[in-house]
Amino acid sequence: MTLDARLASRDDLRFTPAGLAALDFQLAHESMQTEANGERRVACELAAVALGPIAKDLSSVAVGARLRCRGFLARRYRTGTSVALHVNEFELLEGN
Repeated sequence: MTLDARLASRDDLRFTPAGLAALDFQLAHESMQTEANGERRVACELAAVALGPIAKDLSSVAVGARLRCRGFLARRYRTGTSVALHVNEFELLEGN
């Protein structure tokens, strides 16, 4: 999955018991989409998580920066029903 979004907020960088860097953050997405032959403005926030070197890199990105994030959706918590984007790669978009 690829998502263009703004880094809305982020927690402090933490480390798992195995010593792996982990970062929880929120992404805010806004766009125009075609639906039923019409234009629709879409806006949403999505929980996200990054692990390892990606977490370390994202921990230095300024809140408000525009990003293109690639990864996969999975349950946010093992027994929950909400989802989070697990970011495997990202790039800063122009206009930051």
